[in-house]
Amino acid sequence: MAKKTKQQKLLTRKKRVRAKVSGTPQKPRLSVYKSNTNIYAQVIDDVNGVTLASANTLQESVADGAKNNANIEAAKKVGAAIAKACADKGIETVVFDRNGYLYHGKVAALAEAAREAGLKF
Repeated sequence: MAKKTKQQKLLTRKKRVRAKVSGTPQKPRLSVYKSNTNIYAQVIDDVNGVTLASANTLQESVADGAKNNANIEAAKKVGAAIAKACADKGIETVVFDRNGYLYHGKVAALAEAAREAGLKF
């Protein structure tokens, strides 16, 4: 059997996580995506198929003229921004979807910043 590529391993982890994690209107799903240049987070109601709030490093309020939008500092800013967006919409608790990424580095920094800003998960 051929060895799995890095992308195939990510997809396997993603499917495993999504099989267990689903968002409801009362407790939506906080999904994280990271590319080589940016970090994105969105809060999703899977029952109705609606994105309730989002934040990413492309937004001027989050990027704030930073040179690198794909580091841990940027992830902390996105975490705080998504928590603020949730607070504005009245969302207090979410289910965390790491989207197949390991809970380490940028993903962990985003989660911790969201928790510190008042989001519960």
